[in-house]
Amino acid sequence: MSDKSTPVAVEEVYEASERIKDFVHRTPVLTCQAIDSIAKKEDLVFKAECFQKTGAFKARGACNAVFLEKERNPDSPGIVTHSSGNHAQGVAYAAKCAGLSCSVVIPRDAPKIKCDAIRGYGAELIFCEPSYTSRIDVCAKVASETGKTIIHSSENCDVIAGQGTVALEFLEEVPDLDAILVATSGGGMLAGVSLTAKAIQPSCQVYAVEPVGKELQKSLEAKERLWTDPPKYLDTVADSIRLQAVGDTVFPIICKHAEPMVFTITDDQMIEGMKLIFERIKVVVEPAAGAGVYAAVNCLESIVPPLQKVGVILCGGNVDPDALPWST
Repeated sequence: MSDKSTPVAVEEVYEASERIKDFVHRTPVLTCQAIDSIAKKEDLVFKAECFQKTGAFKARGACNAVFLEKERNPDSPGIVTHSSGNHAQGVAYAAKCAGLSCSVVIPRDAPKIKCDAIRGYGAELIFCEPSYTSRIDVCAKVASETGKTIIHSSENCDVIAGQGTVALEFLEEVPDLDAILVATSGGGMLAGVSLTAKAIQPSCQVYAVEPVGKELQKSLEAKERLWTDPPKYLDTVADSIRLQAVGDTVFPIICKHAEPMVFTITDDQMIEGMKLIFERIKVVVEPAAGAGVYAAVNCLESIVPPLQKVGVILCGGNVDPDALPWST
């Protein structure tokens, strides 16, 4: 089972996989010779979580956490969460599947396409100021007033275990992956993927991909969270990975299982990655996924020995078609 430095065990990831399998997609793995040629690599493989329920990997962790809440508390008054969009959609979807009431605290500047989707799953939207502090405060108030259980996007071990199912599937389909690249915000997917990958394939390296300003590598090298408190939002086109700091729960998992090297990607580079996937694989992905694509194609030369087969998680596809970042 889990130890102090790893509060989530790989056994919990396997259990999560069974628990959620009827409610999430086993997403496809995509390849593209043209992108391999551009990257001068033999094998890049893309796990298409943009095709997941709710359009992002977040449905996995949300379903695991919400279903477990229903099991543990059959009389639960419901769920509340705070999110910039994708986790909120996942929780709203999971709550609908579980028959639970759901409230979502969301920044008032969240993309309309995500707000509409959350409402579509039957959740109540509660808007807050676009700051992490406001999200936390409003969410806590709702929980206090309603008795609803907070399902955090990364500081919840059941969510982390659910996100680990991405790596479980990826390595079942491509067991000889040398590395997996993970776009990182609060760190839930990075924690889940890294602990799962290391348990299944110890030689597989897991790297975080971040927007400018996050500076995760400094904290990983120091093995200490160096961010200011409360964490701020970064000024980036990637709304799903704009949180500056990873959380207290996930940080020791990441330190133990992920590589200390982090790939920092600019907004222009994210957009370049998005365009590449759109042009060559004909799939629209979010800027966060574009960050992973750009890193895989352009940033791996310094790794020794060279990586031969690299996996990229296309983490989401919830892009407003009227506001594509290269057309604004």
